[in-house]
Amino acid sequence: MTPQPILHIRNSTWTWGARTYIMGILNVTPDSFSGDGLLPAADFVSLALAQAERMICEGADILDVGGESTRPGSEPVAAEEELRRVLPVIKALRQISDIPISIDTSKAVVAEAALAAGADVVNDVWGLRLHADIAGVVAEAQVPVVLMHNRSHPKAASIDPALGGRYVGVEYENLLEDVKQELAISLDLAHRAGIPDERIILDPGIGFGKTVSQNLELLARLDEIKALGYPLLLGSSRKSFIGYTLDLPSDQRDEGTAATTVIGILGGADIVRVHNVRMNVRVARMTDAVVRPRA
Repeated sequence: MTPQPILHIRNSTWTWGARTYIMGILNVTPDSFSGDGLLPAADFVSLALAQAERMICEGADILDVGGESTRPGSEPVAAEEELRRVLPVIKALRQISDIPISIDTSKAVVAEAALAAGADVVNDVWGLRLHADIAGVVAEAQVPVVLMHNRSHPKAASIDPALGGRYVGVEYENLLEDVKQELAISLDLAHRAGIPDERIILDPGIGFGKTVSQNLELLARLDEIKALGYPLLLGSSRKSFIGYTLDLPSDQRDEGTAATTVIGILGGADIVRVHNVRMNVRVARMTDAVVRPRA
């Protein structure tokens, strides 16, 4: 496909290739792998607003609100609980800012309610493949969607007390070709539902059903995913492949994350999804100055 150069999200205009956009992470969960989950605090909405305001001041372009942990070995969350977590945060955010908001969910009912509450983008870590109805919700709302590659399976997860969960023994016949073929399935589901190419963003799914070495290879060959012709989101922030590579816990992975941001931009990433917004805004701006000097 020929990528569309511009995407309108709420009151902002994103021009692909002009610069790298920064997605700040708001985990409304008690079990985030990175330790930044806002639950079980009773005042989680206030905490979310404070975190969001800081990220906005630090240069975030969009905030990604999620109510279900996707770390290796995590337990599924019922839609009712997910809604209890994310809707108050989205509604409160919409009261204080016009910044674009994405809802990190694979459930149609959660996506629909979140969009009605003020979210602007659906970020589906299962690429429309877990709950088929979500594609119709996205199409009807006429909003952008992030389609992520995912081969996560609880039985493939190994948990280390110090470094957290990782996937082991995950087999691909050909890593890059398999990822591209499975993303093509998600693209077909989107097209069949009526979602046009200009509202589709791809995510290679770093950390989702991939071993440490597979994640490193995927990051190194990101340009092959970019060649599919869609804007690209990279979500590598503080993930276990960084921890296992550097032998560091999640709260000491920001420098490793910054390195993946640089490599990702060099490989064609248009958006980076991060916990530490300030650091990655600076890293992205410096990298953009080198690789996008005429933008």
